[in-house]
Amino acid sequence: MQLGMVGLGKMGANMTRRLMRGGHQLVVSDLSPDAVKQLAGEGAAASSSLDDLVGRLSAPRAVWIMVPAGDPTEKTVQALLSSMQAGDTIIDGGNSYFKDDVRRSKMCAAKGVHYVDVGTSGGIWGIDRGYCMMIGGPKEAVQRLDPIFKTLAPGRGDIPRTPGREKMAGTAEDGYIHCGPAGSGHFVKMVHNGIEYGMMQAYAEGFDIFKNATSKELPEDHRYDLNLPDIAEVWRRGSVVSSWLLDLTAMALTENPTLAEYSGFVQDSGEGRWTIQAAIEEAVPAEVLTAALYTRFRSRQDHTFAEKILSAMRQKFGGHVEPKSRK
Repeated sequence: MQLGMVGLGKMGANMTRRLMRGGHQLVVSDLSPDAVKQLAGEGAAASSSLDDLVGRLSAPRAVWIMVPAGDPTEKTVQALLSSMQAGDTIIDGGNSYFKDDVRRSKMCAAKGVHYVDVGTSGGIWGIDRGYCMMIGGPKEAVQRLDPIFKTLAPGRGDIPRTPGREKMAGTAEDGYIHCGPAGSGHFVKMVHNGIEYGMMQAYAEGFDIFKNATSKELPEDHRYDLNLPDIAEVWRRGSVVSSWLLDLTAMALTENPTLAEYSGFVQDSGEGRWTIQAAIEEAVPAEVLTAALYTRFRSRQDHTFAEKILSAMRQKFGGHVEPKSRK
């Protein structure tokens, strides 16, 4: 299938590569000519502008946007819409706010253009592991794009089936689902990231307790000099708290048990805040997710080993490099 890809950063470039490996034809665009040249050298068709990209695609066209949420995405959607025609599809695979998706879908529909929002999880590892996708938008457009989603998704792999799942249809076991109308994909991904904050915070606080088990404030016979890399590793083997986040934590601790290379300054990317806002609007209590978000705010003023754990996880799954402390 033919697809345009706008934005060749860490995820956009790797998604392009995975799609080309799957036999799809990619036309690429990026603000960096070098990024376009690199992917063109790997088999993609280069474009010199968004107009040029649209012109190189056959109708009905499909263009996937993988640029930062907010103004960059807004400008890209509007620029593409000016060149696209009825029956074409714009796909936003970034981390946009779901309410922006609802508005943009109406703007696109006025011209007969489909708008599909795809919450995409997988980070820098997705090129090999595949990408978990939560999709919103019109059913006909989502169905037409199924070959793209199927190639990007992890597939069933060797994960055991959930008991009773064999009686159910759908693509969830393949790693992607159509959640509903415009905005629903990014709504599900938003809450996914809010949960991620809470899970990361739980690991971070636990390992901080381990690290401080040698505190001189404790009775001597209650002090433990624990091997943190070994604890992370043994939990990966059959524990009920095993997860990919724990895998990444184990990797970081094995590389350096003190995590000295991490400042402990932890960013939040927006979805955590939006999740809390949604909880407020729905009057749903979300104490853990809210506390996890506030901890990230505090980390920018005072750092603990827990924040180093958080920073290490973000670097491992997404390649995020935290800024240095402002202190």
